[in-house]
Amino acid sequence: MPDSNTKKNVPAVLLLADGTIAYGQAFGAIGTTTGEICFNTGMTGYQEVFTDPSYFGQILIMNAAHIGNYGVKEADVESDSVKINGLIGRNLEDQYSRKMAKGSLNDYLKENNIVSIEGVDTRALVEHIRTKGAMNCIISSEITDIEMLKKKLADVPDMDGLELASKVSTSEPYEIGDSKASIRIAVMDYGVKRNILNCMVERGAFVKVFPAKTSLEEVKKFEPHGYFISNGPGDPAPMNFAVNTIKEMLKEDKPLFGICLGHQLLARANDIPTFKMHHGHRGLNHPVKNLITGRSEITTQNHGFGVDPEAMKNAAHLEITHINLNDKSIEGIRVKGKPAFSVQYHPEATPGPHDSRYLFDEFIDMIKNQQN
Repeated sequence: MPDSNTKKNVPAVLLLADGTIAYGQAFGAIGTTTGEICFNTGMTGYQEVFTDPSYFGQILIMNAAHIGNYGVKEADVESDSVKINGLIGRNLEDQYSRKMAKGSLNDYLKENNIVSIEGVDTRALVEHIRTKGAMNCIISSEITDIEMLKKKLADVPDMDGLELASKVSTSEPYEIGDSKASIRIAVMDYGVKRNILNCMVERGAFVKVFPAKTSLEEVKKFEPHGYFISNGPGDPAPMNFAVNTIKEMLKEDKPLFGICLGHQLLARANDIPTFKMHHGHRGLNHPVKNLITGRSEITTQNHGFGVDPEAMKNAAHLEITHINLNDKSIEGIRVKGKPAFSVQYHPEATPGPHDSRYLFDEFIDMIKNQQN
């Protein structure tokens, strides 16, 4: 366990685009960082959250009172690096109790150059975001001049209209699983989480992951039996390169499954627009109703955009399969007459509830049924 005096009492400041200011202490790297502010309600799984590519470009509030008290270890990641731009916490812990941990959260954030602030009333801040909506912010442990911070913050682009998926996608294709498997799935990587791939491999699939802007012609050389459209960061509206590829995939009539950003892109490929949500859904405890079975599921979520419910009312070729029980937003759709479906939430949930992992079984069953 590290020495309890490893943290330095360096002042830090948080400034929101609406002028809200919070003061605290630096944690992790010393510096200045910007991004869209968002919050996560989960009490555990902070390392998985920090490495989720869907958080790329965002500064994250962890709403639980203590974050970091079980340290970090190599297995608890969803990608090859920390993807958040910055971290806000009430108590970010340098000491940790888990014997399996390989280090402290403080050292981990320093190694990944993540500027953070602690000592902030995160619950009051989350309440503010829930009321005012998501907005850009800046954290600094090197600049205290508020006017200077305001100037830097004014130059930060809005998430609305920002294409980020291609920035976190793999640069080269790679494969996971047994190459002799009878099921081959092509994954379009817009920011895919490792456990999504694991959930398919565990069910007997051989998976090949392709860079975001790979053409369908190139993907088809893999001779896949099904297509997977991944999660990822940013706005789906400017991702016409992905929408066009998915439209071509739908013509193949092969099983297709999308998660989160993949859900939004499947909607766009069927001429349904997306929209920027007021403050998004992020956490481990969101209730969703499966309209097909009538059952409710506790889900893990991370998204700031959604599928337009008004446009869905006139989409005779689509069916809403899942809804959010908190705000009635669309959580799942399927394309009528085609083996294509998607959900807005994360059924692979690590950590989090496993209520929705049946969706991977359904995807695999679709492929098997088509093979037969």
